[in-house]
Amino acid sequence: MAQRALPLPAARLGRAVTTAGAPTAVSGVVLLLPDGEPHSHRRPSPLSYALQIPLARTLARAGRDDGLTAHVVRYRRRGWNATDARLAADAEWAVDEVVRRYGDVPVCLAGHGMGGRAALRAGGHPAVGAVLALAPWLPSDPDAEPEPVKHLVGRQVLLVHGTNDARADPELSFRLAERAKKSNRDTCRFEVHSDGHALRQHHSEVAALAADFILGSLFAHAYARPVADALAAPPPLGLRMPLAAGFGKSLGHRG
Repeated sequence: MAQRALPLPAARLGRAVTTAGAPTAVSGVVLLLPDGEPHSHRRPSPLSYALQIPLARTLARAGRDDGLTAHVVRYRRRGWNATDARLAADAEWAVDEVVRRYGDVPVCLAGHGMGGRAALRAGGHPAVGAVLALAPWLPSDPDAEPEPVKHLVGRQVLLVHGTNDARADPELSFRLAERAKKSNRDTCRFEVHSDGHALRQHHSEVAALAADFILGSLFAHAYARPVADALAAPPPLGLRMPLAAGFGKSLGHRG
């Protein structure tokens, strides 16, 4: 008798990440989308999920006074799997769940690696106001359909990529940002020189950049000058903005 296949586990938001002293009312949500694999039907990696927890805590702490809550999304499976685009579908489900749970609040999709691709693909959801793609994995097949970008119009979009990323080609994220900028001027991209896929060498600067971008995009805070300059600059300047060492240390205020 053939063994029955186990059903897919449902996607989940994961526990809300908040900080002490935060308002009880949720005024905005950031959904962190972990890395995944191009092709896999295995269960999600607990490590990829765990790696997003520190950033979730940093963002919740930075947005405490604004009522920002963070969730790390748990996928059904770890693979994108070609036209299934399963991780993007899970991201869209997560935004729907935010709306059901919290009501009409602005949402930022913040993904790393394959999660960055999912954030970009699902960024057209009506509740999404901002998209943050960290070291996004993008397909390199020249014969493949290019990743869509026109659905990102009306969203604030930031891509961040290490120049030494050996897993996700940084040049591919530049080309996507270049296409996105043509239809959506609110697009910028930062390069983290000498850093790799995990962005470990400059993790504090990347976290500070993410916090500044999310608070500015969801709650109308003034962006730090480098972010404002990157958004305003024409290509390629605003798409190859270097992330300065020490970014965030002097940000007692933004602008």
